Amino acid sequence: MTEISEIVITEQDAISFELMKRIDYHSIKKYNLPISLMMENAGYHLARIAATYASKKQVILIGIGKGNNGGGGLVAARRLLAWGYQIYLDLPSDDLNHLAQQQLQRALAFGAKIDSQVIPDVFIDAYFGFSQRWPLPDIYLKRIKALNHLNPLILSLDVPSGLAESATFKSVYIKPDIIVSLAHPKTVLYRPELAKSNVFLVDIGIPKEAFKDFGLHKLVPFEKAGIFELIR
Repeated sequence: MTEISEIVITEQDAISFELMKRIDYHSIKKYNLPISLMMENAGYHLARIAATYASKKQVILIGIGKGNNGGGGLVAARRLLAWGYQIYLDLPSDDLNHLAQQQLQRALAFGAKIDSQVIPDVFIDAYFGFSQRWPLPDIYLKRIKALNHLNPLILSLDVPSGLAESATFKSVYIKPDIIVSLAHPKTVLYRPELAKSNVFLVDIGIPKEAFKDFGLHKLVPFEKAGIFELIR
């Protein structure tokens, strides 16, 4: 991957999970932006960043959630497999939504193996995105505790699974080395628990007008580059 430019965005210009949900839905309805396209863009950028940090000799395990965040992880799995990486999948639930199920079949066709017992060198957290609800189901909490104990290199897609926006809510959460954040910084990224995590902002295709429709004007200049490193 070519050298990535840095961008400074303060917490005051970050947005909440709830506002991101509204912008996401607004982009789908007003701008006819398909979820599948955003998922493909997210997974592609996730794979590019993962490939920068992982070698083809390492074991990469991707934790797949039931929703669109899991679908993005499966796009990354397919991309990485196409580039020659060893990819294993952890699916705590087989009740995936329609788009994620489609992406699973593609990843399996490319050679992904479902095996939650492998010891990963690199773990990609695609369990939950900004739509996560607390407390997380026990099966995910068990996985998260085990992963934090194993201490592989961890990348989280969009936001770390389990980490709430409010500091008053304590939960078990993924402790990522790297976060691949989608479209715009979320307030959770400024939590002190993530001070040592490297954060990359990536373009998933949401138009600037969608953010401006909600009164936001301090935006990531994705027209200059599809990936930025966020300086908080």
